[in-house]
Amino acid sequence: MNIYVGNLAWKVKKQDLEELFGHFGEVTRAVVVRDKATRRSKGFAFVEMSDDDAARDAISHLNNTVFHERALMVNEANPRKEGDVLEDDPGPAEEG
Repeated sequence: MNIYVGNLAWKVKKQDLEELFGHFGEVTRAVVVRDKATRRSKGFAFVEMSDDDAARDAISHLNNTVFHERALMVNEANPRKEGDVLEDDPGPAEEG
């Protein structure tokens, strides 16, 4: 299941999300969406989990949870529309 994670602090990295969601099951992918020009986080991410029940458990437990001083918005992601692009190359802004 693909999960939308909103209201992220800019300092959150994909590893942070893998660890947070990993408590509920296997995370197969985590992507912090970044601005193409600045490489700065746009404040949201997508997390994919291999088990739908584990994903639903993560959503119910993590929605409205404070993480890095921000209350997360966590829900099942809407399917991507044709033409939508999701860059998951973290580039240099992901480091540090």
